[in-house]
Amino acid sequence: MADKRNIFLVGPMGAGKSTIGRYLAQQLNMEFFDSDQEIEKRTGADISWVFDVEGEEGFRDREEKIINELTGKQGIVLATGGGSIKSQKNRSCLSARGIVVYLKTTIEKQLSRTQHDKKRPLLQQINLSPSKILKSLAEERNPLYMEIADLTISTDNQNTKIVANQIIYMLEKEII
Repeated sequence: MADKRNIFLVGPMGAGKSTIGRYLAQQLNMEFFDSDQEIEKRTGADISWVFDVEGEEGFRDREEKIINELTGKQGIVLATGGGSIKSQKNRSCLSARGIVVYLKTTIEKQLSRTQHDKKRPLLQQINLSPSKILKSLAEERNPLYMEIADLTISTDNQNTKIVANQIIYMLEKEII
């Protein structure tokens, strides 16, 4: 990949964006960023705390700034937060500044991958089941992921290395 294009991973929580992104960056000798981790690093607090104190709107404002900054870099792999595509500004930055890979997964896989994770504020709502929350998020967000995706890969029955290698293959063959 001579020109070191940016690779942006989008998809729902539990799709494997951070894990796959880290491995992909390592294989391509590129710098890896995770927008949620960048927010945590800069605020000195975890995402749940930012949600509690500033609400989702405050968190999304921070996320927009981070994504605008990170997508301006060259030759990076970026794992975005699941809701980052709700912002038109984020969708524009992502689609204009790199190759967008939508990591697709089922609700069932999301539930099994996130069931013990207490750092996902949207799943911590007391009055709703995680299944209902994930279904609602999927209805809202899946069309937005598809709207900006240059490539869509299911992560359900594939491990990190296989998914990363599929992405590398597509890049090398100039399929995307």
